[in-house]
Amino acid sequence: VVKCNIQTNPTKYKGISSGFSILLKEQGPAGLFRGWLPTLMGYSAQGAFKFGLYEYFKKTYADMAGEELVAKYQTLIFLAGSASAEFFADMALSPFEAVKVAVQTRPGFAKGLTDGMPKLIQQEGAGTLFKSLVPLWGRQIPYTMMKFGAFENTVQALYKYVVPKPREECTKTEQLTVSFAAGYIAGVFCAVVSHPADNLVSKLNAQKGATVGDIVKQMGWYALATRGLGLRIIMIGTLTGLQWGIYDSFKVAAGLPTTGAKVATPAK
Repeated sequence: VVKCNIQTNPTKYKGISSGFSILLKEQGPAGLFRGWLPTLMGYSAQGAFKFGLYEYFKKTYADMAGEELVAKYQTLIFLAGSASAEFFADMALSPFEAVKVAVQTRPGFAKGLTDGMPKLIQQEGAGTLFKSLVPLWGRQIPYTMMKFGAFENTVQALYKYVVPKPREECTKTEQLTVSFAAGYIAGVFCAVVSHPADNLVSKLNAQKGATVGDIVKQMGWYALATRGLGLRIIMIGTLTGLQWGIYDSFKVAAGLPTTGAKVATPAK
């Protein structure tokens, strides 16, 4: 909530501490949780598509490439699989993201998802739910490519240079600790790479009738790349670390190896 308001109204919300202070003063503690339901629904749907389809596309592309090419261009398999998965995941996220930003940045617009989505459709048409889909792709596809590519390679680097024993000899707790640490590191890179598009998404959903060109002219490239970045690094780093920790916890519980293992290819 604070991040979105810093991005859309920097004159009033000048920074992290002042943003929290103003929101608490004007809206009380409940204001910090405004838009929680569209956030939960949207990112749950997006996460299901993202992680599920990533495993599918990674295996599919590895099968298409063959063992020799996979060994040589492993990172490209990670990047292609994650980009393909995110393309579809953002279609699930976009309607909820539109409602979330409207609820969080337009005072008095709506209380949440159940009244916000019908009101948004009534006022601006159903198409407005996908108005920011292209900027979402611009934000989320590089974000997810960095998220999966950086994570997989960071995991391998941690086991090679930091962890004093092979993955196979690590306990489940040790493996999950590596997953969280690698996820947090990847999350920092994700936030930086995707932040200009994140500002675009926030402004487009907060300003009725605005276009990408309008926002770029209004903010300038420096502000697009930096406004709200510090808070987003903290948020995305923690979130990404937790996502990988939870995801790999499920894989371990199901008897599967943690993420970051060698890409499987068909046996010859």
